[in-house]
Amino acid sequence: MPTLIHRHLPPRSRLYFALLIIVLLILVPTFPKLLPGEHLAQIKARDFITAHTRNTPTTYYEGRQGPTGFEYELMHLFAEHLGVSLNLNAKHHPESVLSAVRERGDFGAAALPLKPATPGIHYTRPIIQMQPLVVYRRGLYGIQEPADLVGLELGTLSDAGTSEALRELQQEYPALSWKESPALEIAELLAQVESGALDAAVIFDHQFRLNRLFFPEVERGFLVGDPLSMVWAVPSGRGLGLLEEANRFLQDLDESGTLNHLVNRYFGHDDYLEYVGTRTFLAHLDARLPPLVELFQQAASDTGFDWKLLAAVGYQESHWDEEAVSPTGVRGLMMLTHPTADEMGVNNRRDAAQSIDGGARYLRSLKDRLPESITGNDRLYMAMAAYNIGLGHLYDARKITETRGGDPNLWRDVRESLPLLQHQAWYGQTRHGYARGGEPVIYVRNIRRYYEMIEYVERSRQQFFHLERSGSDSPSLLPFELVPPRNP
Repeated sequence: MPTLIHRHLPPRSRLYFALLIIVLLILVPTFPKLLPGEHLAQIKARDFITAHTRNTPTTYYEGRQGPTGFEYELMHLFAEHLGVSLNLNAKHHPESVLSAVRERGDFGAAALPLKPATPGIHYTRPIIQMQPLVVYRRGLYGIQEPADLVGLELGTLSDAGTSEALRELQQEYPALSWKESPALEIAELLAQVESGALDAAVIFDHQFRLNRLFFPEVERGFLVGDPLSMVWAVPSGRGLGLLEEANRFLQDLDESGTLNHLVNRYFGHDDYLEYVGTRTFLAHLDARLPPLVELFQQAASDTGFDWKLLAAVGYQESHWDEEAVSPTGVRGLMMLTHPTADEMGVNNRRDAAQSIDGGARYLRSLKDRLPESITGNDRLYMAMAAYNIGLGHLYDARKITETRGGDPNLWRDVRESLPLLQHQAWYGQTRHGYARGGEPVIYVRNIRRYYEMIEYVERSRQQFFHLERSGSDSPSLLPFELVPPRNP
């Protein structure tokens, strides 16, 4: 049909028509790339999305039970949100992530800092804020401000955002010099500080909180520059559908509280590490826990608890010391009273196997005896509180909670009432009278924190074992590039 029309056109019109056909033939193949949802439609049609990332504890790694990591969980949730499977390419450093996204990837998630106007890249809304932080080797003193960094062996990662913070600092302190590397990861950088190969490093605050447990000889210094936004990267020029969908997903995650939960789970340890005593905890974790793991696992199998939770109870009770004795005569690793030991059939409270088995069964019996109206984690937390203070006092606190207009089935309400058992105006109205009601509140909180720490260590330790075998302690062997001072 087009050829018939073409024959009946005047010569000039034929020329215009031919030019129009040529233009259309050139442009038509590009039209789909300009459609807003085209890239997203391709992803859904092929039924998987490819994410370019990094193999690092703050982003993605293989744990004992499979893939894990802060951004991995976000990526996995995003894939579920799209209704597709997740395909990972984790063999990247920050700059190569962006190159891969430009050339062939669907999106990049690798603790990427927001860099406006990056060619070929669109960035999502911020996920979390990343604050650059100076850390230094324990024993170095006077590291309190940027001027103190001049003359030190200072290291950071290139293209990750922290090197840009140092370049801004160098404007004010021209003598500042440092080494940077695209090849190392945070754990390796901290290992160099702890070993003495570096005096200090600049990393992000959330990275230090996550890794601090493994590097007790590295101290927190001071913050540098302004916070940067962690974002995801998607290719530009392929429609805005994927970017808009990712932004909706991240906004929903933020508004629902899920994002905050993940942030606290991965990076919320630093507020209590000092209370625990990092080095003491690590020493006990290495020296005392390993011989007890099978006992905790057997008790967990018999009672239906997570073995790490039972281990956390044991650490709160005795710091995993089977010879522990309290001033009131409570004994053993799980600190059983004499009546409780008799009830559980424990003949020797100082025998670790008997103590762990008896403590686990006692905690199970407390949980089973609670009213059916208490469910989920509320039931677990109240059982732990009863392990500390007794069921009678817990029931008294529930009654006070109800009197005060709270919900006696919710731990958050009951924990507000427990300290009132120390006040005569309240315990005078109860069946079991006075109790040090503030203790079970701290007790449950500590067990929850110990549990998170044990779980974190179990989940993450394998990420660091290679550091012990590394031969890169010599500064000359490190893959660093020197950034010289501005006034050499």
